[in-house]
Amino acid sequence: MKHGFVRLLINSVFGVCFSIFFVSYVAAEEYVYKFQGKRDPFVPLISPSGYLLNLEPQDDSTLRLEGVMFDPNGDSIAIINGELVRVGETIGDAVLSNIEPDKVIVIKNNEKVELELRREG
Repeated sequence: MKHGFVRLLINSVFGVCFSIFFVSYVAAEEYVYKFQGKRDPFVPLISPSGYLLNLEPQDDSTLRLEGVMFDPNGDSIAIINGELVRVGETIGDAVLSNIEPDKVIVIKNNEKVELELRREG
């Protein structure tokens, strides 16, 4: 009976030591993904809040209208480059001037620029 307990104790200690060694070895190794023009498969496609993420490379100077939540009473919100913006707020170097149901107007470099919703499909 004592031999069975000793054997169990030795196996348990060995198992714990092996686990600690394995975890520290794996944690010490850092993996770097070489994308070579492809999407990183370890980056999730959906945000923690459940929204589909746009993983296409973006030119930071380009403004893209992604959505409009239009309120005829004036509390409309636009989604530009993934950010929620109201009239008067800035996005990059532009100021949101007007929100309509299918487009917005921004002032960029002292010029009015219309951004229209793109229909996908």
